[in-house]
Amino acid sequence: VEIEDDRVLQISGERNVEKEDKNDEWHRMERSSGKFVRRFRLPENAKIDQVKASLENGVLTVTVPKEEIKKP
Repeated sequence: VEIEDDRVLQISGERNVEKEDKNDEWHRMERSSGKFVRRFRLPENAKIDQVKASLENGVLTVTVPKEEIKKP
């Protein structure tokens, strides 16, 4: 997880194929394998210096706090 110039959040990684050995049969997989990259443009009020990421049980959670926008 990286923050690039112009407030772009980039998530990259590699997903490996896992084989479940039950009688040497393959089971249906809904996820693709290989390298991946995703980019998201963050809003102007995102607190870039406070971005946090955690990986738990194969789930990546990225938290991007935002400054409160003052209403006129």
